Amino acid sequence: MQDLYIEKTKSTPEIQFNAQNHKLRIEGQSYPENAFKFYEPVFHWVDRYLQQFEQEVVLEIYFYMPYINTSSSKCIMMLLEKLEDAHQDGQKATVRWYYDEENEMALECAEEFKEDLTIPFEICPVAEEK
Repeated sequence: MQDLYIEKTKSTPEIQFNAQNHKLRIEGQSYPENAFKFYEPVFHWVDRYLQQFEQEVVLEIYFYMPYINTSSSKCIMMLLEKLEDAHQDGQKATVRWYYDEENEMALECAEEFKEDLTIPFEICPVAEEK
């Protein structure tokens, strides 16, 4: 399966999905003009990936998103729900959500996502380099 890479812009995160290493990384601000259009290729890629997902493989998902607007938040929840469904079907996945330890809103956002899910979900503080 082909990897997915979407370059970071001022208003969109960098997205790196490595099918062979089973790692998914979303990093950066997310406030595109049309969030669903931006995340649509991500949804398609994840759907295809999950169809060929091997039960014993652990998919690691890394999020580091200092700011997410409302429409992006809905898209991230849609992505997490796809992973949650796979988890409910017995596939192994772990979400690791990284946030700047000084960004309380980013922590609250991660906690809100986590509360609706049963998939293993770690919230990890990151000290910003100065």
